Amino acid sequence: MLELLEYLRQNELKMFIVSGGGIDFMRPWVEQVYGIPPERIVGSSGITKFTVQPDGTPALVKDAKVDFIDDGPGKPVGIHRFIGRKPILAFGNSDGDQRMLEWTASGNGARFMGIVHHTDAKREYAYDRNSPVGKLDKAWDQATKRGWIVVDMKQDWKKVFPFEIAD
Repeated sequence: MLELLEYLRQNELKMFIVSGGGIDFMRPWVEQVYGIPPERIVGSSGITKFTVQPDGTPALVKDAKVDFIDDGPGKPVGIHRFIGRKPILAFGNSDGDQRMLEWTASGNGARFMGIVHHTDAKREYAYDRNSPVGKLDKAWDQATKRGWIVVDMKQDWKKVFPFEIAD
């Protein structure tokens, strides 16, 4: 994926990460790892409130309530809410990405929908239809039905992480 991100950068595409993970978890490290700045991260979030501390210092304070879940049908909503454009290219890796891929496919013009199938338990993680986490079932069926590209991590990737030595 790092090679793909570099290719897209060279061709002047603006990239975003739309993750079910918490936005406050994702933003601190994503720029260093993927080269995508924090303002281009869409993720799940809790309610945050502005307050002024007793010493007069402004602060943002997290509430225990959920504001937005960026998973499943929440992904197209998050894309609309935070990005404001329908993607022309989207990758996912689980059923939580199916609605984002369908949303991308519904746009006009050329579109690319891809699924990364996690099949490499030795180098990363393997999951699909019957996995307790990271389920890839319904989205896989849609990929097959709609002609989306499925990339098999074990078969198609020489390296999973940049620090690996390729076989």
